[in-house]
Amino acid sequence: MSDAPPLDRKLLGVALIVALGAVTAIIDMTIVGVALHTLSDSFDVGLSTIQWVTTSYILAAAMVVPLTGWATDFFGARRLWLASVVIFSAGSLLAGLAWSVPSLIAFRVLQGIGAGLIGPVGTSIVARTAGRERMGRAMSVVGVPLVLGPVLGPVIGGILVDAASWRWIFLVNLPVGLVAFALAWFVFDRDPAPERGGGVDTAGFLLLCPGVTLLVYGIVTISSVADLASVDFLLPGGAGAVLLAAFVRHALATEKPLLDLRLFGNRTFTAAAGIQFLMNATLSGSMMLFPLYYQIVRGESPLVAGLLLVPQGLGVAMTMPIAGRLVDRGRQAPLVLSGIPLLVVGFLSFTQAGPDASYLRLGLSLWIIGVGAGCTIMPAMTAAYRALSPMKIPHATATFSIVQEIGASSAVALFVVVLDTRLRLAPDPAPAFDLVFWLPLTLTVLGLLPALLLARRRRSRDAVPAQEPEPVPAAGRG
Repeated sequence: MSDAPPLDRKLLGVALIVALGAVTAIIDMTIVGVALHTLSDSFDVGLSTIQWVTTSYILAAAMVVPLTGWATDFFGARRLWLASVVIFSAGSLLAGLAWSVPSLIAFRVLQGIGAGLIGPVGTSIVARTAGRERMGRAMSVVGVPLVLGPVLGPVIGGILVDAASWRWIFLVNLPVGLVAFALAWFVFDRDPAPERGGGVDTAGFLLLCPGVTLLVYGIVTISSVADLASVDFLLPGGAGAVLLAAFVRHALATEKPLLDLRLFGNRTFTAAAGIQFLMNATLSGSMMLFPLYYQIVRGESPLVAGLLLVPQGLGVAMTMPIAGRLVDRGRQAPLVLSGIPLLVVGFLSFTQAGPDASYLRLGLSLWIIGVGAGCTIMPAMTAAYRALSPMKIPHATATFSIVQEIGASSAVALFVVVLDTRLRLAPDPAPAFDLVFWLPLTLTVLGLLPALLLARRRRSRDAVPAQEPEPVPAAGRG
């Protein structure tokens, strides 16, 4: 593996274009958070209404993710990615011109549909274009925005709201979308003629897409302990769980299901999915806690709180290129096993932060968390891609996206419930946060279980045989 071929200009261009599209969609998921109060005042509605600007985006993205594997096969990766950029950009333009809350929510749905397609489809394009020997380094380029996006979103949002208008948090996507579309049009390989022999798994669609959407909707409605017993959570959450259970039974009995659950028969894929679930839950939940800690306990503004999170992004950006090279040398398991202790150290520091921990220490802790994140999430995903045939990658990407979405939503809901309870019971908010920071720490420790499974995988069962043909680009040749 030490003589792995370098990233040529074509592959590097594909990876950078996909990263550009991915970071825009991810930032847009978090950029609105700092503008909710401004939007509430502008439209003269309560926060309970305006929060649907965020919720509608999340639900729309969750709704289309299960379709990405089938849609990539049916329409072609290049066509689908270009269409997703157009949908996202159109939604951004319309959201920036919105004249009422209902119109803004509707246009955010359009944005969410595009965003739900951009990430998974782009990731599968890079993975299948890179091939096994260059996949780690290529995926590290795409992986940076996955962790940088949530850090940059609040910062960019705060700057735009303070300096211009809330409309610019949407309109800023237009030039980026235009550049990404133009570059992809010329750089991505043309799709071959689509194979229309097999139609969509209709039964699977009717079970999986509503199931994921209802489950995520039920989870995101949780904002307190009382919500756990409310109809708003139990009805959609329960219905979603039932539909997903029915889909599992259907998928295992169907030759070509909408989502290929037989991928979990591969130990490497199963381990990577477990790491994706726990690490994405940990980082998404903590990205909700960190700015609240700085604002509630330390009295900082939303913009300053966002800037204080930059060290985490720097840690990821510094680690990803190194991690990519190590993955291409077959060192993904030791890399993941070294990243989890770093995450533990970083979160342990925040459990002892209190009201007066130095910003230098907290910044260093965030940097360590960023380094740990760079050693775990993308290397685990890349290890799974390397263990699968290239035609399975779009379905694997869709599965990972669903796992990540459910993990993130569940963690945020759990952290909100515990934080809400502790803030009401604790006389000082600092002890409340000290306790809640044990949650991401616990989830990180649990991540050692799938990480050990990844390290102990049996090559004879899970690794792709050496004689298997090299993966072809997702868009084909010509």
